[in-house]
Amino acid sequence: MKEIRVKSLLPVRLDKYLTEQYPVLGIGRLNKALRENKIKLNGKKQPLSTRVQNGDVIRLYLTDEQLGESSGDGPAFAMLRPAQLIYENDDLIVANKPAGIPAEGPDSDTLYNRVCKVLYDTGHWDARNPPRLCHRLDTGTSGLILLAKTAQAEQFLTEAIRQRSIRKRYLCVTFGRPEPAQATLHDYLLKDAETGTVRVLKSARPGAKEIITSYETLAVSGRLALLRVDLVTGRTHQIRAHLASIGCPILGDSKYGNNTANRELKLKYQALCAWELAFPARIQEPAFQYLAGKSFHAPKPWYYQQVLDSVLK
Repeated sequence: MKEIRVKSLLPVRLDKYLTEQYPVLGIGRLNKALRENKIKLNGKKQPLSTRVQNGDVIRLYLTDEQLGESSGDGPAFAMLRPAQLIYENDDLIVANKPAGIPAEGPDSDTLYNRVCKVLYDTGHWDARNPPRLCHRLDTGTSGLILLAKTAQAEQFLTEAIRQRSIRKRYLCVTFGRPEPAQATLHDYLLKDAETGTVRVLKSARPGAKEIITSYETLAVSGRLALLRVDLVTGRTHQIRAHLASIGCPILGDSKYGNNTANRELKLKYQALCAWELAFPARIQEPAFQYLAGKSFHAPKPWYYQQVLDSVLK
């Protein structure tokens, strides 16, 4: 347990104060800790939007590792494997997330912390100005994630993602060959909070959001198909659920897939990779015009060549 006595001349939001004290605590980790009653303000559970004042007492029921501290030299993330950076400059980082680790969260081994490890090792880590994740990937999905290194870059990137001006292209393997071989799917997605899953609906209804997913078959191998997928809208589990709804679930997907085939082929995570991030041809903001027309690619995942060679089938 860590006890903090607030030292601040002006009232400040609880979440802002905590992230200033412990930069590795992202909003996802803070929300999870609060749900699990691991954050107490003056002995009580309070919303993260609560403003703390000088003299308030915050108790965190988190480990040193979760707080980014270490009993040895350097922060806890210094002991992690470094992230693979595809691109880095003074504004942003394009990192390649392996399947099986979360983008961020309560676990110590996250893509975010691995990126911090790289910055720390190269002498570019600044605890007062840590990088910011601009979007997420499911834990079982591999591929590219954007992180901002400045507040200006964060605003630009998150807005570009919200406006869908950054193209997101994926590679995946499905159990089943889609018919037709190339198509654009238009449907609606409804979240089920109790099960942590989503359902694809053919017509609109309250709470459901429109989803658009385009795919193209690159190769087939036995029962399997290798697809290139363009994510037009970006909803929770969209690609996984959308392809499953047409009878072609992603191989290795335990929530929406064919678990018999997953066990037979010994797939631990879904065969889904966020392979490409492409910026638009024109960018209005002068500070980021150098990104116009640029695209970044993750290394092709292991299953890509195996389907082409008909090894995986």
